[in-house]
Amino acid sequence: MRLTGPLRVVAVLLLVGLTWLLAITLFGGESGSSVWHFFSGSSDEPTPAEPRPRKYKCGLSAPCPPKHVAFRLVSGAANVIGPKICLEDKMLLSSVKNNVGRGLNIALVNGVTGELLETKNFDMWAGDVTDLLKFLRPLHEGTLVFVASFDDPATKLNDEARRLFEELGSTVVKELAFRDSWVFVGAKGIENKSPFEQRMKNSKSNNKYEGWPESLEMDGCIPLRPPLEA
Repeated sequence: MRLTGPLRVVAVLLLVGLTWLLAITLFGGESGSSVWHFFSGSSDEPTPAEPRPRKYKCGLSAPCPPKHVAFRLVSGAANVIGPKICLEDKMLLSSVKNNVGRGLNIALVNGVTGELLETKNFDMWAGDVTDLLKFLRPLHEGTLVFVASFDDPATKLNDEARRLFEELGSTVVKELAFRDSWVFVGAKGIENKSPFEQRMKNSKSNNKYEGWPESLEMDGCIPLRPPLEA
């Protein structure tokens, strides 16, 4: 039986379609995969990656409330990697800035405005504690004091130096010893003990590095105080 014109066209199209599908099945390829996925409803599209957690100032996982400043302190690692002090996303002290050294690394910040006042390093192994005393004695009311240790923070500390840090809110400075790791935020005129302080004791049996404990890292939000009344 001979096919009429329209039926002949349909037969040719079917033949072409079957030939194409057969070729795809035999030889595979991206096109074949797409065809089968089209009919099966699946897809080769990669699953979107999970969005990275947003980081805020100084790497905090959440923003600070209004009238607070964000900070992060990192003590030195052994006597190799220097400490860091970050405030409001600005690095105040670090090895990159070349303003850190062995001992106590301190940044003074205006407790009302959050502005940096001064940074300084005090060598507590071979330095003179008198320099530290002259630095701490004249602090103004409300001054924030950020401290990050490096190598040895305590050998040259005397009773007066420890007392001055206690007056700033420290609870561990009286026990701070040779090569301990220490990070601390205090304030001149603080009424209670500071909630921002960590100490890692130097211990031969528990030290992460030979002769030194592991580095400490601490961050958080510090409330700015209202201007002092004249």
